[in-house]
Amino acid sequence: MMRLLLAEDELELSRALTAILRHSGYEVDAVHDGLTALDHLRHQAFDAAILDIMMPGMDGIEVLRQARQSGIRLPIIMLTAKSEVADKVEGLDAGANDYLTKPFAAKELLARIRAMTRSATAIDATTLSVGNVRLDCASCTLVGPAGEEHLANREFQLMEYFMAHPGLVTPTERLLSQVWGDDALETSNVVWVYISYLRKKLSAVGANACIRAARNQGYSLERVEGGA
Repeated sequence: MMRLLLAEDELELSRALTAILRHSGYEVDAVHDGLTALDHLRHQAFDAAILDIMMPGMDGIEVLRQARQSGIRLPIIMLTAKSEVADKVEGLDAGANDYLTKPFAAKELLARIRAMTRSATAIDATTLSVGNVRLDCASCTLVGPAGEEHLANREFQLMEYFMAHPGLVTPTERLLSQVWGDDALETSNVVWVYISYLRKKLSAVGANACIRAARNQGYSLERVEGGA
């Protein structure tokens, strides 16, 4: 199930959109101000985000700008009551994937989310990189200055997730859900085992990035300070 962040300060609209999105099969986290939205984007894992521009604390454009500066690459659609071209250009220049002007039909929002996430999937199907290491998604190969390492299926899925969310500490349960899905036979131990495999392969290719454990929180892929 895809997880969306919805940042909308109009409570009635937020409740309505949350209900529509959940009915359409999405998991939704709803927040109502810009600072909380940015905090969620930096510290939690989402597949896409919907940001209103006019929010208290920090406007949606600034949330978007700071998220992109932090390396957050997930698809983001902006909601606005403004229809001026200049406002849309500002959002697109800041890194928005799409724009929707209020009022809008729920069907149009759903269609744009589908299109936006399809486009992101197509981009992610090529390569991902963190520091000096690159993941070739077509060949499931980890490439670094010291060579290449082929990744088995689960290794690839786990590394793809980490490289799509650099610096994000993700709980073990989330990793299990993301990579192993509903396989009830798997436990948190299998995540540790595969992370051990990936650490060895990162080292083998000379990566200046590593998978770090945050006690009682989860794991994250971090660029090593001072690395090239």
